[in-house]
Amino acid sequence: MAQAKIHAKMNEPLCNKFSRTLSMADRSGRLLESLDQLEMRVESLREAASAMEQERECILEMLQSVQGSQEMHNICAGEKEELNLTANRLLGRTLSVEISIGTIRNSLQEDALNKATSIIDEIVKKLLDDMDDSRQQLLALHAACVTEAPPVPIDQKFQAIVISCSLEDQKKIKRRLETLLRNVANAERNIKIMDHQKLEDSQANGGQ
Repeated sequence: MAQAKIHAKMNEPLCNKFSRTLSMADRSGRLLESLDQLEMRVESLREAASAMEQERECILEMLQSVQGSQEMHNICAGEKEELNLTANRLLGRTLSVEISIGTIRNSLQEDALNKATSIIDEIVKKLLDDMDDSRQQLLALHAACVTEAPPVPIDQKFQAIVISCSLEDQKKIKRRLETLLRNVANAERNIKIMDHQKLEDSQANGGQ
């Protein structure tokens, strides 16, 4: 009797088993497809947030550039005060926009980011004391972050540190260095303008 049941079980149609397996495969496939679509949306979300973060940085930089521009130095005190009030209001509104994009890092990447940040911070501290030397150091750090052959010496030690960072952190480090170099260039230009104006004022006063 038992052998007959076993024999009958073995001879049962296999369609039920196969249909159940296919159904599970279909269900798994649909879930995987949904996750793939969500992954694309997540990446789009991060890219949009990154673009907003860069736009915020760009606006702040442009506002600071306006405040330190030659045109701002050449206008009367009353107009200058009014323009500075407007610029400061816009700075405050821009700074009120907070964008945070978390980056998943392992311990080595975290350590590399801290080292890279510390190196840049140390140079920034010395900017006012020796702007020309600091600019050369920043150029060497920036050269370590680009793929094309730079026209300046590369800081090999910094390059090794940056390579150990996550890809997102590498982009942020490069972007920070580019912003610092632009700020240094603007500061040097403003110093030359102010120095030239002092020379002109001195010559004008001497000629009276």
